[in-house]
Amino acid sequence: MTHDEIFARVAAVLEETFEIDPARIRPEARLYDDLDIDSIDAVDLLVKLKPMLNKPIKPEQFKAVRTVQDVVQALALLIDSPATA
Repeated sequence: MTHDEIFARVAAVLEETFEIDPARIRPEARLYDDLDIDSIDAVDLLVKLKPMLNKPIKPEQFKAVRTVQDVVQALALLIDSPATA
């Protein structure tokens, strides 16, 4: 999956789940400051994105995530990494 495809999926989830105007969803958009995504919303976001992966998501893998691009990069790393038990 390319970064553009991941971004499109993240953007779709943000738009559908949190009713965010698509014009506000840009790679540099900060989740909390620009999109009003708080920590509870972030958990919901990860739950919605989990089907993209064939492995569990560990919360610590997303601790440093601050922007939409950070989410895309974290997901890309998980998608490209081998599954670990």
